[in-house]
Amino acid sequence: MKLTNAEKLILTMLADMHEKLEIDEVDTKLIKQAIYSNNTWALSWELPGIVGDSAEPTPPEVSLVVDILDMWSFIEEAYERFDATEKSALEAKADPFGKHVAFSGFDGNNESEYMSIANFLVKDMDRFSRFASRDLNSHCPSIDGYQRMLPKFLAIRPTLVGRGLSVEEMAEVLNARRHPDF
Repeated sequence: MKLTNAEKLILTMLADMHEKLEIDEVDTKLIKQAIYSNNTWALSWELPGIVGDSAEPTPPEVSLVVDILDMWSFIEEAYERFDATEKSALEAKADPFGKHVAFSGFDGNNESEYMSIANFLVKDMDRFSRFASRDLNSHCPSIDGYQRMLPKFLAIRPTLVGRGLSVEEMAEVLNARRHPDF
């Protein structure tokens, strides 16, 4: 949902009035945070009955972050279920990515838009709760590697109903993170 600056001001003032009058029919904190962080797309997601279903399509950056968070959720859940032998096999097959397998976030300096979207999804919209207690600033560029991993994961994703990633599948996805020049 794209809002003009005037609409943002009006919505913020109305949210403040709702809070002052203790009217809690809508989540005014979410509305204000979406406006302040420029994540107004979230209003269509969280308030479809109010905003309406005919909103603009989800921005591609939001869809990308959702796919990346989904991918890392599957990766981490599978890794947690692996026994010591499977973890050792993954470490060997996906060196150096098979050790310390965890989503590190996005670079706050160069990927701030992606980091903002991830933080909003996780911390304001309560989605992807496994990442809620983490600092989602990787302090190094990450998006290119995630984008190389994503096609491998999305090809496997439909087969993951009722099961987790295997060591081989995870190694394939993690190895895709490697820059093609190396």
